[in-house]
Amino acid sequence: MTAKKLSDPEINAQLSKTKGWTLVNSKLHREFTCKDFVTAFGNMTRVALVAEAMNHHPEWFNVWNKVVIDLNTHSVKGISDYDFQLAEKINEIFGA
Repeated sequence: MTAKKLSDPEINAQLSKTKGWTLVNSKLHREFTCKDFVTAFGNMTRVALVAEAMNHHPEWFNVWNKVVIDLNTHSVKGISDYDFQLAEKINEIFGA
């Protein structure tokens, strides 16, 4: 399946249905706070397995219990349907 670049109206429509995610610097953005480092890193590991299966990888940053995630699709030079699919899976993993 090929990623489809979304238009601004499509992005805004999807954002309204994707809990907690915002648009920052032309990327989907979300920050999570976990109870501790082990939980944060465990969730990141679970996301890594999903991302690898999708062949769609996040940009992320972790310090102790905080995880910051940005999503965009390099091949379409913007936000695609893949980004929203991964965002939903990330929300499930983090229990958000």
